[in-house]
Amino acid sequence: MMYTVGEMAKLLEVAPSTLRYYDKEGLLPFVERSSGGMRMFQEKDYEWLKIIHCLKKTGLSLKDIRSFINMTIQGDATIQQRLELFLKQRETVKAQMADLQETLNAVEFKCWFYETANAAGTTAIHDNMKPEDIPEHLRTTYHNLKTLPTHK
Repeated sequence: MMYTVGEMAKLLEVAPSTLRYYDKEGLLPFVERSSGGMRMFQEKDYEWLKIIHCLKKTGLSLKDIRSFINMTIQGDATIQQRLELFLKQRETVKAQMADLQETLNAVEFKCWFYETANAAGTTAIHDNMKPEDIPEHLRTTYHNLKTLPTHK
C-alpha cells in the first residue's frame, strides 16, 4: 500500500511539513515519487521514519542522521559505525533520562510542599522544616534543592 505525505504524517503524528523537510534535507532517499512528482511512502518506509524521529528526539543532528542513512545504504561494511552511533545515543538518552528524573523529583517535592501548605493554609508551615519532617523519598531532592554545588 502507498501513502501520501499527509497520510504518512498522520500515522507518525507529525506535520506533513516535517516529512517534506526531512526529504529536502536528504533524509528520505528511499521515498518514491509518483509520475506527478508527489512523494509516495510504502509501509516499509514507516520504520525508517520512526528511526529518524527517534534519533532526532535523542538530539542527533540532521547531518548525523543523514550520515547514518548513508551508512545504511552502504551496507554491512558500516555495521560497526552504526553500532557505535547507537551506543553513543543510548548514553545520551540515559543522561537525558537522569536529567528528567531529577526534574520530576523536584516537581514531586514541590507538589508535596504545596499540598502540605494548602492543607495548613500557609507556606509558613515549612519555615522550620527539619529533614525528618519531609517524606523519606523526598529528602534527597530537598537536600539537592537547598545545597549549593561545590566546585573543585
